[in-house]
Amino acid sequence: MGKRIISQARGHGSMTYRVRKKAFRHKIKYLKDLKGEGTIVKLIHSAGHSAPLTKIQIGSEIFFNPAAEGVYEGQKINFSKSEVGGVATLKDITRGAEVFNIESQPMDGGKFIRSAGSSATVVKKEKGKVTLLMPSKKQKVFNSDCRASIGVVAGGGRGDKPVVKAGKKYHIKKAKSKLWPRTSAVCMNAIDHPFGSGRGKNLTHGQTGKIPKRNAPAGAKVGSIRASRTGRKRGKK
Repeated sequence: MGKRIISQARGHGSMTYRVRKKAFRHKIKYLKDLKGEGTIVKLIHSAGHSAPLTKIQIGSEIFFNPAAEGVYEGQKINFSKSEVGGVATLKDITRGAEVFNIESQPMDGGKFIRSAGSSATVVKKEKGKVTLLMPSKKQKVFNSDCRASIGVVAGGGRGDKPVVKAGKKYHIKKAKSKLWPRTSAVCMNAIDHPFGSGRGKNLTHGQTGKIPKRNAPAGAKVGSIRASRTGRKRGKK
């Protein structure tokens, strides 16, 4: 009798592989109406996010946003001005400024660039459109009414300090329900993965079969799915 491989078991969504609610209890989303002045009430560590979060209060309302580099608790933020840590529409942000937590569509609350140390740059402004240079070095066009936070996301040096201990790495990964440590597929048994067992591979030269069958069931579609060609390119004919 067969059994589910681990990728299928994780995708099923059982309690074993589910992310803890505690890790993402702080929802990052702009308020519908951002005007006037707000206060950074607290800087928060969230296990489910790579960057520290800011708890911002405007009157009686509160929202959470990734912290910008240089902000501090008790800081006053004016949302009518383009200042670090503030939020403004892309049309009101000067060309060359760095931004993060950018809305995909106006008033959706923020979708793009929220990981630690990342930012996009405003490179071009046209009527109704603003072009940003993303961290991938690709340019993306946004509606000029989309809102974004000004500055660079804090926590960019998080990868500079070594983890040192395997136990710490385990808890970092477990907070986001990431599979770690990861076992190479070719080292598994045939029952555990489509690449498993010792047949049809040559570990000496690192040559393994990476093409699953085209009618493979969900969960067994691994490697180069429906590859048009494989192998090294030889000389031109």
